[in-house]
Amino acid sequence: MTARLAQIWRHPVKGIGREPLDAVTLNADAPMPGDRAWAFQHEGAPDEPGWQPRRNFLVVANGPKLAQVTAKTEETGRIALSHPDRPALSFAPETEGAALAEWVRPLWPETAPAPRALVKAPPQGMGDNGAAEVSILSLASLRDLSERIGKPLAIERFRGNLVLDDLAPWQEFDWCGTTLRIGSALLEVTGRIERCRATEANPVTGERDAEPVRALYGAFRHRDFGVYARVVQTGMIAVGNEVSPA
Repeated sequence: MTARLAQIWRHPVKGIGREPLDAVTLNADAPMPGDRAWAFQHEGAPDEPGWQPRRNFLVVANGPKLAQVTAKTEETGRIALSHPDRPALSFAPETEGAALAEWVRPLWPETAPAPRALVKAPPQGMGDNGAAEVSILSLASLRDLSERIGKPLAIERFRGNLVLDDLAPWQEFDWCGTTLRIGSALLEVTGRIERCRATEANPVTGERDAEPVRALYGAFRHRDFGVYARVVQTGMIAVGNEVSPA
């Protein structure tokens, strides 16, 4: 098996914005640097520190217009956000959570609990599985799922970190328990990723216009797309790197 690293993504604020990268250093037993390093609690969540499940935060599954947000982490540590219906925003997450709350409120359903506080993630990040891991997606699997649905789907719907190409569809599911080399990093694939309604939101329009979870279950009797992996050896990765068994 030889694949290619086609895209690298991180999401500085969980559920609010995606950021493409050309290269990054992955650290052992750590999430993607800067990925889901912050999350925005809503008023219905318990006011407590540490890792929390996604139901406590503003996320695309409940606010599909959030799918349109793009992000850029500035050298100063500020996060710049863009959305077609909002003015550009640059904010310091440590001190300017209120600015993000004001900016994101029109994108969040009025019927949902209101934004309350921007919180810093624990060391493992604020990923859905609560582990210090990265997510790996396959463009070949995406093309197969798109054909089954009958329309092209953007990989951004699935909010992954590492996007691979030059694989057979669904080949990544066979990697669980194996180790991959990407650039100078080694990653152990730990399990499959079960999906939710966030994948229904079109990242261009912000509308729910497809049902990938329903399509996955109808075709395969599961709701999985992509795999999680733990970084076991620190190393630099870059778009275009070969991906191979270690």
